Amino acid sequence: MKNEASGIALLFDRLLPILEKASLKKQIVSLHHNVDSSLRGNDTTSALDYEIIVVNDGSTDNTLDILLEYQKTIKNLVIIDLSRNFGKEAALYAGFANATGDCVVALDADLQDPPELILQMIQYWQEGYEIVTAVRDDRTNDSFIKKSTANLFYSLINKISNTRLEPHAGDYRLLDRVAIDAFLSLDERVRFNKGLFSWLGFREKFVYHSREARAAGTTTWNYFKLIRFSLDGITSFSTFPLKIWTYLGLFTSLSSFLYAIYYFVRTMILGIDVHGYPSLLLFMLFFSGLQMIGIGVLGEYIGRLFIETKRRPLYLIRNIYRN
Repeated sequence: MKNEASGIALLFDRLLPILEKASLKKQIVSLHHNVDSSLRGNDTTSALDYEIIVVNDGSTDNTLDILLEYQKTIKNLVIIDLSRNFGKEAALYAGFANATGDCVVALDADLQDPPELILQMIQYWQEGYEIVTAVRDDRTNDSFIKKSTANLFYSLINKISNTRLEPHAGDYRLLDRVAIDAFLSLDERVRFNKGLFSWLGFREKFVYHSREARAAGTTTWNYFKLIRFSLDGITSFSTFPLKIWTYLGLFTSLSSFLYAIYYFVRTMILGIDVHGYPSLLLFMLFFSGLQMIGIGVLGEYIGRLFIETKRRPLYLIRNIYRN
């Protein structure tokens, strides 16, 4: 979380009863199992335990101070304080890397994804699913532009990538320990976690929910960041933007060849035509623009290669606060 001071109280007020209910439900099942096991002389079942890991991703308000106050009363609250803001993808990786449980649920602090689904996720996990993904089937709280661009992005990336992304599935999901270890083994620096989760495979179950309005505060995501995030996803899971320039080059070469034949024949029949300066200038500007776009696409991929080769850590931790 980053600068979520105004929503921390709402988050814990809603999250803690759900986790306690999950723990109590497991204890009741464990109690019945222990009675039967004691008759057989075998008691191996324990109550469900949990920890809450909060990643403070370079907050500039009093988010950390509020979390430390809550830690005095929530014994299993772990606070990971990063040295600066490294972004959502790195913060999520930091949370998974420091989790010790048999399964982990990733949840944003803005409460746009209902925590109540955690109980259903745990149930599917106990049935054998290794990944349980929450999918937003109702985005009435999002603007028309955001919904339209999201639909366009998922439609595009699923056409040009071999890794299919479930439309409107975010980072809100449960991962089994085997899936967590596999996710952590992917040490690429330019990360698009939605794609990485889909690339992992494993047995996956989808649960659907309505996207709620933000509980408190304001989002730090703007359209420019969303565009950059979309480019990260496309360049991480598809080489189509590079390949398309091969086909475009063949098309323009063939077109120019046919255009040259046309003018040759026209000149031989009608003579030399001195007109056409505007059309010539238009062609030059058009194809110069195409070349600049092609160079820009190459630059996007080369820039990511540059970042990967430096091998800098995804994040740096200032401190980890545990009880």
